[in-house]
Amino acid sequence: MKRRGILRYVWLVAWLCLMLLVACGRPAPQRPSRIMGDGQRGTEPDSAQLALLELNHRLAEAADEQLRQVVLQQDGSYALYEGGVWASLQTPGDGATIQEKEECRLRLQTYRLDGTLLSDTEGTYQLGKRQLPQAVETNIEEWRHGARVRMYAPWYSAYGLHGNDAVPPYENVIIELTIE
Repeated sequence: MKRRGILRYVWLVAWLCLMLLVACGRPAPQRPSRIMGDGQRGTEPDSAQLALLELNHRLAEAADEQLRQVVLQQDGSYALYEGGVWASLQTPGDGATIQEKEECRLRLQTYRLDGTLLSDTEGTYQLGKRQLPQAVETNIEEWRHGARVRMYAPWYSAYGLHGNDAVPPYENVIIELTIE
């Protein structure tokens, strides 16, 4: 009987050792904790990306100032709209106001600030589908069908830092918009 007790004790100790070995196996690697200076968790900021953001911010401020100076020299009444766009209603239009997600027939003539024609496009556009420059898309609901609007748009709300086939990157432009 004593032998059985010892044997049970040995088996119990062996079983506990086996459980400890299984439970204390090698832990999975942990991700390092990255805490930024403000206490927020995240990755370290990319210095090149921060420099590009700062450059774009300075270029946007310069574009706003350039357009303000150009508009001050123009005849007519210009108002500042969303996206840094200066616009003057050349023809008020007699149709209904433009609605969100409406399909509109538009003509967009895009010029450099010196008056050089860059593009002249006409077509039917679905509003809200990002088919138009942001300067047009965000402000078109202010006008009516039949309106003609002259807009001075900074690069960041016109064709952006990439431009397109006709308009170079970072180009401040004049957009003559006709809403049919």
